[in-house]
Amino acid sequence: MKAMVLAAGLGTRLRPLTDDRPKALVTVAGRTMLEITLERLRAAGVTEVIVNAHHFAGQVEQYLKSRKDFGMRIEISREAELLDTGGGIKKAAWFFLEDVPDRDAPIIVHNVDVISSIDLARMVRAPVESGALATLAVAERESSRQLIFDKDGVLCGRRAGRDAEPEIVRPVEQMQLLAFSGIHVISPRIFGLLRETGAFSIIDTYLRLAADGEKIAAFRADEYYWRDLGKPESIAAAERDIASGTVALS
Repeated sequence: MKAMVLAAGLGTRLRPLTDDRPKALVTVAGRTMLEITLERLRAAGVTEVIVNAHHFAGQVEQYLKSRKDFGMRIEISREAELLDTGGGIKKAAWFFLEDVPDRDAPIIVHNVDVISSIDLARMVRAPVESGALATLAVAERESSRQLIFDKDGVLCGRRAGRDAEPEIVRPVEQMQLLAFSGIHVISPRIFGLLRETGAFSIIDTYLRLAADGEKIAAFRADEYYWRDLGKPESIAAAERDIASGTVALS
């Protein structure tokens, strides 16, 4: 199974921790965010990973080399200019469309700066059963940006701010407003549908595809631990959770 780790961001919210290193190499309880993410992916059955890099990309390459790629095949997708989530995924299309036995094999996409106990193996099975083009880990929690799903868990729109008017892309009667967790599973079929170019958000693409009739599904992750590691205080909170046993690292 293949996966992508989105790690190219500048990590500006993590300064000064990212003044001399990429956010992927910021440590949480003595382990880098990249190590935590890769170990979680490997435990879920992933054997091949591509990591996008921009800020201090050379450090990411040297780190992976020093750790013998954590026993996996790992490629680096260097971005001379930041491509955002969608552009980064599109640039890595070659990695996922190589000559492999199963062109329909699901792909995990995981932000490097989130930590969770989400059952990735269970999440990978969801699109196989539902036929969804993409499956997004979401939960009911406070967030300034929320996605809108119908009662069957199909993406129908978003609300870009707490006081913003909902943006509806397909008819919906019973709305569920859910926060995205930065972990998704995509079908390789999506690469033939990415008509956006340059830097673009994958969420924008998901909304366009939903409007076109593609099934973008929710994977409810309310029962699992999850935390964004985008700020120093969030890292401190995660370290307290790890120390207390609230969440266990793989």
